[in-house]
Amino acid sequence: MKFELPKLPYAYDALEPFIDARTMEIHHTKHHQGYVDKLNLALEKYPELFEKSAEDLLFEINQIPQEIRQAVINHGGGHSNHSLFWTIMEPNGGVEPTGILAEAVNKEFGNLTVLKDKLTNAGLNRFGSGWAWLVVNNGKLEVYSTANQDSPLMERKMPILGIDVWEHSYYLRYFNRRDEYLKNWWHVVSWRRVEANYSKALKK
Repeated sequence: MKFELPKLPYAYDALEPFIDARTMEIHHTKHHQGYVDKLNLALEKYPELFEKSAEDLLFEINQIPQEIRQAVINHGGGHSNHSLFWTIMEPNGGVEPTGILAEAVNKEFGNLTVLKDKLTNAGLNRFGSGWAWLVVNNGKLEVYSTANQDSPLMERKMPILGIDVWEHSYYLRYFNRRDEYLKNWWHVVSWRRVEANYSKALKK
């Protein structure tokens, strides 16, 4: 079955004033749709790969035929990364995590403020386009960044939070002010969803 654009769990204007409706609409219907379309096109030569999820394709990236591997990295990564991104944001977000995620954050980073600073800096220091990530690596939380649409799954790391720092995710509202976008992004993060992702990642 070919890949499809997932529906957003909220309206395009639901994250305002921090992320504007026009950016969300273009980001979702143009950019993400483009990754889906190009991933489907790349896999047409190997239709058996449609049986796998985008996450499985990336996790097994070295087994993907060389002819289409970079396309799967670019467009499969774009599809997988954005599919996660939409779900870890919510209206009236920013409520601090509790439970096992809070415990893990305090153990690994000292407190939530330190974690947010590390993720913000990872996004700010990513030259050009890419992502800032909170991942589970061998059972431990880790912050780092990737270029373009590269996925942590290719390194066998399980992403539980990703911040898109491509300009298309913020330029209409923030222009070149990536720092302001990252500062405001914390108002829409869904820590309850990140905790659910964390619980799931621990079981893999």
